[in-house]
Amino acid sequence: MEPQRGKLRERITLASEPSIPFTELPPERRREVFFTLPDSSRQTLLADLSRSQLESFVRYLDPDEATDVLGSLGQERRASLLSSLDESRREKVEFLLSFDPETAAGLMDLDYVTVDASRTPAEVIERVRRFEERTGRVPSILVTEGGSLVGRLPGAALSVAERDGNPVTDHVEEIPQVRYDRDDETVLEVFRTNRERSVVVLDDDDSVLGVVRADDVLTLAEAAAGETLYEFTGVVEAESVLDSPGTKVRRRYRWLILNLATAFLAAAVVGLFESTITAVAILAAYMPVVAGMGGNAGTQAMAVTVRGISLGQVSLATGRQVVANEVVAGGVNGLITGGLVAVVAVAFSFGEFGIQLGAVIGVSMVANLVIAGFFGAVTPLVLDRLGYDPATSATIFITTATDVLGFLVFLGLARLVLL
Repeated sequence: MEPQRGKLRERITLASEPSIPFTELPPERRREVFFTLPDSSRQTLLADLSRSQLESFVRYLDPDEATDVLGSLGQERRASLLSSLDESRREKVEFLLSFDPETAAGLMDLDYVTVDASRTPAEVIERVRRFEERTGRVPSILVTEGGSLVGRLPGAALSVAERDGNPVTDHVEEIPQVRYDRDDETVLEVFRTNRERSVVVLDDDDSVLGVVRADDVLTLAEAAAGETLYEFTGVVEAESVLDSPGTKVRRRYRWLILNLATAFLAAAVVGLFESTITAVAILAAYMPVVAGMGGNAGTQAMAVTVRGISLGQVSLATGRQVVANEVVAGGVNGLITGGLVAVVAVAFSFGEFGIQLGAVIGVSMVANLVIAGFFGAVTPLVLDRLGYDPATSATIFITTATDVLGFLVFLGLARLVLL
């Protein structure tokens, strides 16, 4: 099924008129394929669909899915499409459109029923039955008392409650809650913490607005992981694997030019030690090892620090211990890896320079991993304080620091010790 779906995505994305292959699909397949397309491909497809084709597509979507589609349209097309919906669906979609799509309310759906704690099991079953007849979907059952949420009633518990004659409150389970205006990262963290299948979204007065499902958050988590990967590598998040070469070049060349500038800075440092490298040619073989290990260690420290920033665990004002921890960890890892490289260097020096060469490489490795730990922790904290996104900005500064300072330490020590 997945290879077939992939071919459909490719066919739609590469088509000059994507509406043609899309509308050839059965209605139930359109829904499945559309929400797996990259954002840029969705926008192109929606722009190519006529009003009647859009109406036919939206007719098969749940209100929250229809909201995602309408939120991608211009005001005029959105208003036109809203007017074509029946009153019940239009009210739900307009309600969902009123919220920021990157908040808890923007992720929620309306497939729930609220029942008062005083209701009998039979009354709850009837309420659920009416909802299913009206919408064709199985709702979450939320129990309230005095207008406040008590918890969730599992569907399977209804039959048990009806048989034992106990009130539904005896079978209510706790359910995580989140305010409607919390961002999607907060919602993700609530799911990570509670491991539940759904989370209730509450208004300012603690009344229920909707429910966020695990499936929606899974999609969000996958998107967040992809976005982080794009940010670390300098690729625009909107870029698709199916974009043309021209589009890929346009979205990447600025980052590569910036990297080129920093590469020249590292090359300039190496140029200062040209005579040293000429005299001890074996140093050239170990330069990539020192630089590569520093870059990897710096990226590890950065990833941990950026995650701490995103979760509100650390800031520049409170980050002293974080920096200290990363520096110490870098030093210890430097001792371990530096010792291994030193042994290899001594073993393969064939008597030339011998232990001196191993000592230079080992000490350089320790120094560079300490540098990597320091800059890997400090750089994201500083950028965050300055108002920049550390995930998108920190990598290039950390790599520059480990390359430039790493080469400076390595080649400087080599000049002092080996010549």
